[in-house]
Amino acid sequence: MSLSSKTGLRALSITLLVCCLLLPQLVLGADSGSDSNSKPVISIPKHLDQTVKQEAATLKEKLLHEARHLFKREPLNFDLETLVEIRDWLLDLPTRIPEFIHEIIEESQLLGLVGSLILLGFFGALLYSFVGARKVLARLESFIAPLKGHMPDLYYPYVISFLKILAATIIPLLVFGLYSLVHELIDYEAPWFLLVGSLLQLWVLGALLLTFLHEALLPEHLPIPAEHARAIYKISRKVVIYALVTIGLLWAAEAFEVPNDVIAFLKFVVYLSIVFFGLLLLLKKKSIIAILPPLPYKIYRVFYSALRRFYYPAVLITFVTGVLWCVGYKALTEFIWIRTWGVAALFFIITVAYHNLDGLLARWIETKEPRDEVARALHRSLHAVLSFATITAALIIILDLLGVLDIIQVVISFPLVVIGSTPVSLWILAKASLIVVAFVFISRLLRAYLDYKVYPSIGVDEGLAYSINTLIGYVLIAIGLGAALRAVGLDFKVLMVFAGAVGIGIGLGMQSLAGNLISGLILIFGRKVRKGDWIQVGERLGYVQEVSLRATRVRTRDNIEYLIPNSDLTSTTIVNHTLSEPEIRVHIPVGVSYNASPQEVTQILLTVAERNPNIKKNLKPKVWFVEYGDSSINFELLVWIDVRQISEREIRSQLYFEIFEELAEAGIEIPFPQRDLHIRSGLPKPVDS
Repeated sequence: MSLSSKTGLRALSITLLVCCLLLPQLVLGADSGSDSNSKPVISIPKHLDQTVKQEAATLKEKLLHEARHLFKREPLNFDLETLVEIRDWLLDLPTRIPEFIHEIIEESQLLGLVGSLILLGFFGALLYSFVGARKVLARLESFIAPLKGHMPDLYYPYVISFLKILAATIIPLLVFGLYSLVHELIDYEAPWFLLVGSLLQLWVLGALLLTFLHEALLPEHLPIPAEHARAIYKISRKVVIYALVTIGLLWAAEAFEVPNDVIAFLKFVVYLSIVFFGLLLLLKKKSIIAILPPLPYKIYRVFYSALRRFYYPAVLITFVTGVLWCVGYKALTEFIWIRTWGVAALFFIITVAYHNLDGLLARWIETKEPRDEVARALHRSLHAVLSFATITAALIIILDLLGVLDIIQVVISFPLVVIGSTPVSLWILAKASLIVVAFVFISRLLRAYLDYKVYPSIGVDEGLAYSINTLIGYVLIAIGLGAALRAVGLDFKVLMVFAGAVGIGIGLGMQSLAGNLISGLILIFGRKVRKGDWIQVGERLGYVQEVSLRATRVRTRDNIEYLIPNSDLTSTTIVNHTLSEPEIRVHIPVGVSYNASPQEVTQILLTVAERNPNIKKNLKPKVWFVEYGDSSINFELLVWIDVRQISEREIRSQLYFEIFEELAEAGIEIPFPQRDLHIRSGLPKPVDS
């Protein structure tokens, strides 16, 4: 086991020991200086079993009440006498035509010439809308034509579809706006005049729905098989037109004070016919399944397979419940439809929206360079926020539509413990966790956006940007924790007890970790070692990728990463090549023969240095005549480089290659050490004693 692992285990053990020693005091409140009546810091809720039983009984009663309400039938408000009345009215209709004409003449006299002209203008606008929509669309297309060159080709057809929907609804909206103005000016409350306003609203809705159906199914740029799309469009269009016409007739009946039982019967007939028309649409299984896009998500594939397998049973249940709705079981029908087709439609919409937004992000990042880490960091942050928001929203909305969100809230809202005077439950902890995670994702996204867009535009260097981002991250996380604690309802005084326990644990067994944390803060805000700096610690030279609270991550030119404890960086000497400026001067020794001319050698060295593209041009290279060596005269070539772009060893290698070739071409010898060895023959003569 490594030393750091042993230290971490020892620190954890001591912290747990301290917490265990303080736990009885926290739970029992047995402080010698405290009041005997003081409440414990942590306690188990009293009568928890009774609370659970009471809440379970309340929830059961609520569910039973809702179940009984589902099977409650609303009266139809008509009977056989209503049918007889309708028959007599239809038989008597020809004799009442003069009465209708007389009422119309009286209303026109009451309205006056101006009002009649306005009414004729309304009908004229209605007729013009059938041919004027094309002219409006042409105007809108000419308006956005200059923007086409600045818009991706993928999105332009969708913009045109949106303009078609806008062109189809703009005339009805203008007519309805004119009607509203006239209504406010003349204060005319005749039933037929009010009916005109309602029909204008229906006109706006119909134009919107019909044009939307056309643009959602028929355009060629959509990935939908044409034959299936046309089949769905034809039936859907007929159903929408029929529904709009029948609703208009019902409104007309209500405006002219048709008896309520007759209106109830007409509504029954209309709703039942719409249910049968809807059945004809739903029976087009092959076409409906074909228009669903193939998405690469596992949960969507499960949904797609389940829909294919249980399609006809679902259609049968839908038809039966539709008939039940018509005969008065509206609550039951809405309950089933919301939990089947409503949930399915919402899941489909959310999945398609997520797929399109994620595809938009993917296409954006493909336009960036593969080594653009700042853009890729922003892409990862946006993708994480999109996934988090989609999953959270889908779960909350779908659970709410299913009607189980309130049940889950009740089940997990029982207090597990009481901290101070605040009960803490799983529901509260879930909300607090959601808040903290949301702030974490927001913090990452904000820092990534600042790195990508803001800092380069205002000229903030990488090290200062990293320090600002670190401060922003800590502030947002602190705000998130504060918001989570506020949501939980904890008293900050209670947290001081736990802070004291953790502080004792740190003091006894986590000195090394605490030292690294403090050193990390010193490095981040002291800005002596910043992200992007080239530093050398011992024999390791690399650039700083990250300065975290515990360690600093350094990557060498050989793509080797080192995790250096922050305490080492603050307690030892480090060489920061880019603290003030990234330019450093490199000394390159060169030795030549004594037969060479020093001026010629100097010129060759300067020429080689000035020709190299990796040498700074604004700082001129120099040549020093260093010494007379044993077998050579020695020079030093001094050049300036940007250490962020090239290393000392690499520039030496490049220059040595070029210097060797230039000296050889000039006939200048690069000597090597030589030794003359003198050997004497024979033995020395003996010395006379």
